[in-house]
Amino acid sequence: MPPHFPSNPDHGPHVTGPFHRHKSIHRILGGGKAADVLLWKNRNVSAGVLAGATLTWFLFDVVEYNAVPLLCQIAIFAMLAIFIASNAAQLFDRAPPRIPQVVVSEHAFREMALTIHHKLEYAASLLYDIACGKDLKKFLMVVGSLLLLSVIGGSCSFTSLLYLGFLCAHTLPVLYQHYETEVDHLVARGGQDIKKFYEKVDSNLLNKIPRGPVKTKFR
Repeated sequence: MPPHFPSNPDHGPHVTGPFHRHKSIHRILGGGKAADVLLWKNRNVSAGVLAGATLTWFLFDVVEYNAVPLLCQIAIFAMLAIFIASNAAQLFDRAPPRIPQVVVSEHAFREMALTIHHKLEYAASLLYDIACGKDLKKFLMVVGSLLLLSVIGGSCSFTSLLYLGFLCAHTLPVLYQHYETEVDHLVARGGQDIKKFYEKVDSNLLNKIPRGPVKTKFR
């Protein structure tokens, strides 16, 4: 049985978009501050996050800096800054600087753990359903994506792979939001080409594979 692809009976220039969403992209990304950063609602914050990620990738992948020495040196620099500021405040008869305390409640940790557990459970269940072959299209897409990821991961380091994934997550949503119509058109036309290719493979190859007789079960 051939897989189901988005169809377009007219095959004309007006192609229906394949992403029939009932939610906005902001809500699909989870809403809140994280979605605002990914969609560049505040350009300064999004640019700062991108600059921080780029600096981290440059230190660990290009300069090949180790994480432990970097963390230790950051801690040393912070302690020296606090030491100088505290002693200078006594010399000038001023109050020493007060560092705000960041307190994370137990409730926040539990909520984070439950969220991660729910996401992992959903991902494992989804991958299991796809691996069972219930939807051949999704199965082929996942296998192809894993093969592509394997090739990319074999040609670059793990840090570069993470940075590449961050760049995609940080730029593709906002680009899709600006060019939604064009992207939907291209994806729909690509789906039509894949459907035609599968029909050729099915008629020229898959249908010629001998199959045994189908056993009918009588109750």
